[in-house]
Amino acid sequence: MLNQLETEPHDEPPSEERSRKPIWAAAVVVGLVLFGGGAFTGAAAADPTSSDAYIALTDDVVTVETERDEALSDLADLQEEYDVLSSGIAERESEVAQQEVDLLKAETELEEAQAKLEKAQAKLEDRETAVAGAEAEKAKNTISEGTWTVGVDIEPGTYRATDGVRSSCYWGIYVSGTNSEDIVSNGIPGGGRPTVTLSEGQDFTTNRCGTWAKQ
Repeated sequence: MLNQLETEPHDEPPSEERSRKPIWAAAVVVGLVLFGGGAFTGAAAADPTSSDAYIALTDDVVTVETERDEALSDLADLQEEYDVLSSGIAERESEVAQQEVDLLKAETELEEAQAKLEKAQAKLEDRETAVAGAEAEKAKNTISEGTWTVGVDIEPGTYRATDGVRSSCYWGIYVSGTNSEDIVSNGIPGGGRPTVTLSEGQDFTTNRCGTWAKQ
């Protein structure tokens, strides 16, 4: 039995089918190779830089670069203007600061000048008051043309003509209230600077003798 199994040949496909499988497989491999090779050759043969999309992108890149360069140029101009303006602002701020210092100095000097002026005005007022007082005192102690009652209009005392008199000068001392009828003393000096002594209760008349000053 065993020998029979070993000696019996196995079932095998016909020789025609065995010969067709290698031919079909080879054809498939050749086709793939040809297809792949053709695709590779076609891809290698095509220039991507000549495509419309590539050209459009290149144009866009050029446009963007141009716009970028223009923007950089504008930025540089603006930066220069900014620097100039900043420098000008700094100078103006410095000038303003100096002007403020000068203004404060001027205000201080003005205040000092006003203080000096006020002090000078106060001194002037004091002097004017003193002069006015002196003038008032002088007027009080000065007799001019007319008739005066001693102790009422003029102070008692000794008076002297302030200037030399002429021959037309006349003076008289009377008892007050007598209407110049009760003569105490009188004179027509004719020159020089006469002197009179006046007391209360008397009237003094002076004509064309100028003024008399209390001594």
